[in-house]
Amino acid sequence: MALQRFLGGYARLAKLPEPQPVIVMLAPLCERVRRLVDERIRVDVDPELRVVADADQLEQVLINLLRNAVEAGGDAPVELFARPEGGQARVQVRDRGEGLPSSDSLFVPFFTTKAGGSGIGLVLSRQILEAQRGSLELLSRAPEAGTVAEIRLPLASPER
Repeated sequence: MALQRFLGGYARLAKLPEPQPVIVMLAPLCERVRRLVDERIRVDVDPELRVVADADQLEQVLINLLRNAVEAGGDAPVELFARPEGGQARVQVRDRGEGLPSSDSLFVPFFTTKAGGSGIGLVLSRQILEAQRGSLELLSRAPEAGTVAEIRLPLASPER
């Protein structure tokens, strides 16, 4: 079973499709993902925020990050926040879980802190975003409990 998970994860990492960037309205995409993952997620996204991204791949990244946050946070609320900042969109998934494990391996393929985890979700998410001129960072909410997964993506120019 573990070998099967490993091989499946490796295959997904090795075959990431080329992104097909288009202009994406973030608010409706975030609302759709909220409904897919957990209705209790609080969405606070600038309704005019537009990014250049592959919508399907970005949706997969958000699903992964929100599922992680919901699992980490227990009954505590999870927030999905997005605003423009310095020519980019700053998108944050905020949880109130135990916080980041003390490990530099969170973005190492097949490293996992979850029982039954494959260790590819964060790596794959970062690869997807970097292929779209974006980034993914995990930040502590210290001194509060919890973690912030922060995505940065290029904003769509107003004339598009």
